[in-house]
Amino acid sequence: MTSIKIATWNVNSVKARLPNVLAWLKEFAPDVVLLQETKCVDDAFPRLEIEDLGYNLALHGQKTYNGVAILSKSPLEDVVPGLPGSAEDDHARYIEATVFGKVRVVSLYLPNGNPIDTPKFAYKLSWMDRLKVQMEKALATDELTVFGGDYNVIPTDDDVYSPQAFANDALTQPQTRSRFRSMLHLGLTDALRAFNTQSHLYSYWDYQAGAWPKDNGILIDHILLSPQAADRLTGSGIDKGPRGQEKASDHTPVWCTLEI
Repeated sequence: MTSIKIATWNVNSVKARLPNVLAWLKEFAPDVVLLQETKCVDDAFPRLEIEDLGYNLALHGQKTYNGVAILSKSPLEDVVPGLPGSAEDDHARYIEATVFGKVRVVSLYLPNGNPIDTPKFAYKLSWMDRLKVQMEKALATDELTVFGGDYNVIPTDDDVYSPQAFANDALTQPQTRSRFRSMLHLGLTDALRAFNTQSHLYSYWDYQAGAWPKDNGILIDHILLSPQAADRLTGSGIDKGPRGQEKASDHTPVWCTLEI
């Protein structure tokens, strides 16, 4: 059996954070990384610098906004960019591929949805509905599947420093949370929560109002596993180190290990 470490990280611009990303890849040495908010077209992605560290890349980017990528120490097979279900949706928010010959991994960047009284919230909910359909298809294959990314969902009030501050936020609305629960009810396992049940674990701290030193955070980055992948889960956690660096992303990596 081989143990692989899979991490998800919203880097908030891969070019702006490149020194931090490279340092973290060297230190943490993940086997697979699911990136979000790369914020660049594929041709502008810092491919050479990351390939020099031994990673193969699958990219689905766009200019200035969104953008997802998969980095893998193994070759990437059957790469599919884009979430099916809407021909009009041109946002680069979803990419999937097979790594290590047997693990299907997805990097996803779910829409934020704010403000809730605008079409952005309806787009968020419809995107979640499309994601659930994709999850159902994946679960029907009996593959080891990993859905990792920035879900822009705060699952419970225990996952936010101040529920009152987020009462009118798209990340905590009943429609948002119920859709996230419905994904779990398909039979998916929240990798982080399988080993870490304590409240007030966070993966994101805003740049404003001293959120990081005050630990005023939220948990919105999640790794959901198919039953076959969950059976191989051996550990999980949050690596807070990158958030404390200079010019840090406002997110920090969430990770899990699988015995394959």
